[in-house]
Amino acid sequence: MTDTLLDELLSKPVGPSIPARAADPERDFTRQIEVAGDAAEVTVRGPAEMDPDSSAADVLRAHRLDPAEWEITGFRTSEWTMPNGEPGVSARFSFSRRKGQPVERPNLDELLAVFDRHTPPVRVAQDNEGEWSYLIVLGDMQFGKIDGDGPEGTIRRAMDCIDRAAELLSEYRQRFAIDHVHLAWLGDHVEGFVSQGGANVWRTQLTLTEQIRLTRRLMAYAVMKLAPLASRLTVVAVPGNHGEAVRPGGRGVTRYDDSHDTDALIAVGEALALAGEEYAHVEVFVPDTDELTVVVECSGTVVAHAHGHQWRPGKHFEWWRSQAFDKTSAMHTADLLLAAHLHHEFVDTDGPRTFIQIPAMESESTWWRHLKGTRGAPGLMVVVTKDGAVPVKEVVR
Repeated sequence: MTDTLLDELLSKPVGPSIPARAADPERDFTRQIEVAGDAAEVTVRGPAEMDPDSSAADVLRAHRLDPAEWEITGFRTSEWTMPNGEPGVSARFSFSRRKGQPVERPNLDELLAVFDRHTPPVRVAQDNEGEWSYLIVLGDMQFGKIDGDGPEGTIRRAMDCIDRAAELLSEYRQRFAIDHVHLAWLGDHVEGFVSQGGANVWRTQLTLTEQIRLTRRLMAYAVMKLAPLASRLTVVAVPGNHGEAVRPGGRGVTRYDDSHDTDALIAVGEALALAGEEYAHVEVFVPDTDELTVVVECSGTVVAHAHGHQWRPGKHFEWWRSQAFDKTSAMHTADLLLAAHLHHEFVDTDGPRTFIQIPAMESESTWWRHLKGTRGAPGLMVVVTKDGAVPVKEVVR
């Protein structure tokens, strides 16, 4: 077998490369303010040519504080490297409110009159200003696990949630022009037999091949359900810790992309390629060799996908910033990061960037219930996005 044939047989649908972008003040500038009584701290960060003084004053104005009423009491500056590799400057100002300045009090009668003059806006039937993308995001099925309502409960719930997400698409199309549907599988689709060094074997009801078969069937079900509803359907899968194919000695890994979570989607993608024109508008993406993430552009929003086991709870933005420091990484262009792993929904923002952690699809972790007394709140999430904006983030149960 020649190398060319081997490469062809082992090829997989790697996620598309996202070109590096030029510096954008709305994304690359950092402007932060902390106000406590008569003291304020302002941090500004941007390109080397930025004027820190005027930028700090702009921050005060943006928060309806008059720069004339504040005086600088401290100043610190340093150089840094922006995500695009260009030099930048970071400055921190300490302000105190000038003494003797009377506090202007608004006219209460004028404020109350706003209610009388208010006319409720009329919602238009559809926002036609460009295409929006509709994201359906799910993970942590952990098929095979004995906990909660078991594999059958999880598969029924997953199918019901996918059906509901498909129904919601028509409702959101009344507000947004949606042509692109994006389906994201965020890992731990199988329980596997590598977690805790194999200690979960006794509590796993299904064989590994049965777990993988359920995953493939669910992925195929979702694609067949959604493909007729959109002119473009993109599908992504990333590796989770439970889906790792092999852990030599119970600890190591082979390659980071050696995962049943992603191989199941590769198999579905190969079946779609044989299905003909009916599924020609469906695109399938998995991580590149030895990688854990996929980045896809959805209507101008650069969406990054990760399982979430790469960082400690609450440290998602620290991990994101570290990845973005590598200017060859697509993470420095990302507007939205989707993750799973911690089994509950959580949304966080930092400036124009958004982090969304989705709930698990399994009904509970019995170990966690014994430890904390908390059962699961399973489901998936749907998201509407365009050009970095994420106005819709809904949990579907």
